[in-house]
Amino acid sequence: MSTAFICATCGTQHAPAAAPPSSCAICEDPRQWVPAAGQQWTTMDALARRHAIGWREVAPDLLGCGMFPDFGIAQRALLVRTPAGNVLWDCVALLDPATVAIVKALGGISAIAISHPHYYASMVEWARAFDCPVLLHAADRRWVMRPDPAIRFWEGEAHGVLPGVTLHRLGGHYAGGTILHWAAGQGAILTGDIASVTPDRRHVSFMWSFPNWVPLPAAEVARMGAVLEGLDYDAVYGAWWDRVIPAGGKAAVRTSVERYIQAVAGPGPLTE
Repeated sequence: MSTAFICATCGTQHAPAAAPPSSCAICEDPRQWVPAAGQQWTTMDALARRHAIGWREVAPDLLGCGMFPDFGIAQRALLVRTPAGNVLWDCVALLDPATVAIVKALGGISAIAISHPHYYASMVEWARAFDCPVLLHAADRRWVMRPDPAIRFWEGEAHGVLPGVTLHRLGGHYAGGTILHWAAGQGAILTGDIASVTPDRRHVSFMWSFPNWVPLPAAEVARMGAVLEGLDYDAVYGAWWDRVIPAGGKAAVRTSVERYIQAVAGPGPLTE
């Protein structure tokens, strides 16, 4: 009997097999890590016995869902609700019957879009449950651990999903690192950790590897900043529940880009 095993460190579901994979390519990549005790695996059924999915309203027409207790990288996904349909931004490893019922009652999902491979999670399970495509940037094709016809690769710098919802390739953390621009109201960007909201909730930052503390070059962050400067938005929604800049986000991002470049290229921003 084949099982789609899930990496316990990054939460990525792999293609069904009779036994767990010998390794997780995403965790062995230097942007991620393998625990000192070695690679560990779990399954959807095992997760469902120990975890549940909780929901919160993050903002009007924006619902967050995440696993409790935390699992893997502990990101939460966001359900963007629009008159033309709903978009799931990023993903989590668990999908339970309650979540399927909740999402279907909310109108289902028109598309799933994911910022980068660390949050691919159980995207195929979600796509099959809601009969929708998964939109990934083609530059990150090699990191798909469970291929499926539901996965649609897009290329270039921007891709429209629904009216008012557009994906933009920002790069940086991964070549295909993506953010979602939501035009409703004053506008918002959903960034995962491609432009990661910092704990002070007044800045974002950029890294090639967050767990291994490897920064990006100043020139790359300047390029990313130029892309962000070209978008209209006020709010910034990062990858975790408390990583949100609810207002003044564009100015915060502009300041953050300048601070980052000063820190890595000099003169540094630190003072005594």
